[in-house]
Amino acid sequence: MTQRTTARRLMKEYGQTHAQEAGIRLRNTPAPLYQLLTLCVLFSVRIKADIAVAAARALFEDGMRTPRAMAAASWQDRVDALGRAHYRRYDESTATALGAGADLVLDRYRGDLRRLREAAGGDPDRVRELLQEVPRIGPVGADIFCREAQGLWPELRPAFDSRARHAAAELGLPKTAEGLARLVDAPDLPKLAAGLVRVELSGKAGLSGRKAA
Repeated sequence: MTQRTTARRLMKEYGQTHAQEAGIRLRNTPAPLYQLLTLCVLFSVRIKADIAVAAARALFEDGMRTPRAMAAASWQDRVDALGRAHYRRYDESTATALGAGADLVLDRYRGDLRRLREAAGGDPDRVRELLQEVPRIGPVGADIFCREAQGLWPELRPAFDSRARHAAAELGLPKTAEGLARLVDAPDLPKLAAGLVRVELSGKAGLSGRKAA
């Protein structure tokens, strides 16, 4: 297979993003950007991906889709939603972090993460730094946000973390973010990055048993 063919197959088989899995219709508007941030908070502890996604869905089903709604919900409301998703051990501390994070987004960015983008002045490293000022978000959470948001915010492109690049090397794809970005159109970058990370986490050495030619 050519590298472009491998990339297409990878996206078809493994390219569902975490945002899609959580039911987030990602657009460059305040609510879905905040929902992505919430998902990244949930991913920022040692917990299975499917549980983090289920926890996001539970919070959203209970109406906590915006920073204002998250801040207005009680701590117990957040704990209960996380508990339904079996988000164990971290439910109470995460409920606290979600409330504090919602307050920060409201106070600093008036509920709109596009203002965080503006504050970063087009610098992707600064975007990551500002994201990590949100309670519980660390380097992993910031990487997930940038990986998923790169289809919306061009300055984040190409966003392929070390796990994605390692999987790419195993599949015979380019080892650099820039090389990977040349394989697909810009809107498909989040799908390619997601596919590579899923392959890496699944421990698969190749795609359908074959490497790219």
